[in-house]
Amino acid sequence: MKVTVIGCGLRTPLLIHGLDRSDLPIDELVLYDIDRNRAQLMTTLGRAVSTHGVMRIRPAATLEDAIDGCRFAISSIRVGDIAARARDERIIMEHGFAGQETTGPGGLAMALRTVPVAIEHARVVVERAAPGAWIVNFTNPAGLITQAISTETGARVAGICDTPAELFFRISIALGARLEDVECEYFGLNHLGWVRRVKLRGEDVTQQLLSDDNKLRSLYPADLFPPDLIRALGLIPTEYLFFYYNRAAAHRNQLAAGATRGEEILILNQRLLTQLYAEAGKGDVEAAVRTYANYLNRRNASYLQLEAAAGSALTQPDVDWDPFQAVTGYHRIAVEAMRALTGAAPQQLVLNVANRGAIDDLSTEDVIEINCATDAHGPTPMKIGPLPRAVQGLVTSVKAYERLALQAAKRGSLSLATHALFTNPIVGDWQAAHDTLKALINSDPQHLGVYN
Repeated sequence: MKVTVIGCGLRTPLLIHGLDRSDLPIDELVLYDIDRNRAQLMTTLGRAVSTHGVMRIRPAATLEDAIDGCRFAISSIRVGDIAARARDERIIMEHGFAGQETTGPGGLAMALRTVPVAIEHARVVVERAAPGAWIVNFTNPAGLITQAISTETGARVAGICDTPAELFFRISIALGARLEDVECEYFGLNHLGWVRRVKLRGEDVTQQLLSDDNKLRSLYPADLFPPDLIRALGLIPTEYLFFYYNRAAAHRNQLAAGATRGEEILILNQRLLTQLYAEAGKGDVEAAVRTYANYLNRRNASYLQLEAAAGSALTQPDVDWDPFQAVTGYHRIAVEAMRALTGAAPQQLVLNVANRGAIDDLSTEDVIEINCATDAHGPTPMKIGPLPRAVQGLVTSVKAYERLALQAAKRGSLSLATHALFTNPIVGDWQAAHDTLKALINSDPQHLGVYN
């Protein structure tokens, strides 16, 4: 089985490690990136962490070569690279909003750059991949990109994100239970989801969890939500709801830190790549793998610390973890999704898929993030009926924003893009939407100039 990775971001070696240790019958793994040096570097690191030696790992010079005959195409692209994220988040912060790459103005800028490219890639998959091939979409904003691929190309696509799985894992720790003994009923949109019910070995323990302040605070990488807020909702939000429920605090902490997450990640990535190219160039692949693991640890340990408490990844103490053994993460979700979709291990997974009647308040083609019974026939979303009133307005307004954003990206329309950002509940102000969007467009004529 041939598997293709489109976009060799810095999670690629972690993904290769997961694929290498799976029981999937992969004999060829092909890496494609518009930066051929990056693809070669990730091939070198991938071979170093692929100890089973079953897969042939190689870079591809063209997208067509990468896609030809593949069974799975894993999309993980970042149009404009991390520099675009850092630039976006600085502009957004200066316009009065928290800079964040997938929500609010940052999410729109990312979508406007990425949707046309993702659609182009998906059409190549439809034309050249093996019959019945799947696109496994990592590319952010994951729900919106999955929506674009699904509605515009007819490709078989499932979007994945590790946010729900990370919350489920933290819930299991809070309950003092094994992850496999905990069942979480989850619904929403990507980076806008909630756990509605928690069962421990078949017993509903939702109220037990909701009544315990310490357990609720332990569910997040920082102090994001007051327990009273969670109890008022009667739902357990994923961490990205912080940017909706605590907008002012997120912006205030970025101002206090004098930076955004994207700006700090840009610095970390530049340091990492300089060191990796040097170590790989000398043939010291073991040192490169250690450098890479240290980078992952620093990045993961500092997650949401800046927005929640004005902390910094640049001053984060070193931690001695083995990130390759983490029980959650994109590499775990990708392998689980692929195993289920081949029929090797059908299971219930949280995926981004077309609604198909699962949520009454949304259209059948709207992409949602929800528990899915997943097997060789594809994902079947679990029906939840109407949205809880506590979140109904938020979900439907964000989905309205996503629909407008997709139309804006398809048409290259500034007016539709402005309407989309105005509709987004993080903004909700026409002049602010217009001014912020124009500043973002003017900062990136290469990728956003079409919207002028």
